[in-house]
Amino acid sequence: MSLAGKTAVITGSNSGIGLGVAIELARSGADVVLNSFTDRDEDHAIAAKIAEDHGVNARYIAADMSSATDCRALIEKAGRCDILVNNAGIQHVEAIDKFPIEKWDAIIAINLSSVFHTTAAALPMMREAGWGRVVNIASAHGLTASPFKGAYVAAKHGVVGFTKTTALETAEEPITCNAICPGYVLTPLIEAQIPDQMAAHNMDRDTVVREVMLERQPSREFATVEQLGGTAVFLCSDAAAQITGTTISVDGGWTAL
Repeated sequence: MSLAGKTAVITGSNSGIGLGVAIELARSGADVVLNSFTDRDEDHAIAAKIAEDHGVNARYIAADMSSATDCRALIEKAGRCDILVNNAGIQHVEAIDKFPIEKWDAIIAINLSSVFHTTAAALPMMREAGWGRVVNIASAHGLTASPFKGAYVAAKHGVVGFTKTTALETAEEPITCNAICPGYVLTPLIEAQIPDQMAAHNMDRDTVVREVMLERQPSREFATVEQLGGTAVFLCSDAAAQITGTTISVDGGWTAL
């Protein structure tokens, strides 16, 4: 399908899942606005390459997703937002009684509160345009839990709940809101962890991936950023016009357990 003429804003998109989603949306013809909290030459170069590769307009706008003001300013600076992909997120692993307060606050702000602020700013633009898609990147941890990830699990459950509320508030309009719930995805961040896991467990790469890192993912395979991007494109398509307020798990069967 073609998303030509649409503008997509993707938070946390200078690497990993966010960048993969941005590339697939651009491949489908959408103009894209990339984002992260840095403002480096290489950030703008990523946008320039997407524009060159796919013949679309692509920009990079720095904004700190822990700041309500920055979240809303990102949408305003974009000037148009037909498709909003809320992807920005951070993680910290710690027992509840030892969890640093500042880490809790940062995870809730970036992973959950930013979704509220960007959506609140984008919905008026979508209503004015007469069409809109909100795609929230939640997690398998938005549907289930793991120990020592209290803030992340709480935030991602919140994203799933907020997705449902957004869908209900826009149900009679040509606007949908859905959440994608990935399991483990092979991103540069995850790839960088594999050698350390190999050393810690004295295993080869394939074994440590299957038996340690993907222990909870029944397929024993990572999802890819391209698969996440393809799912986002589908949710923006006419075929998904009556899909709203729900979750799509891309988790190799994790949440089927």
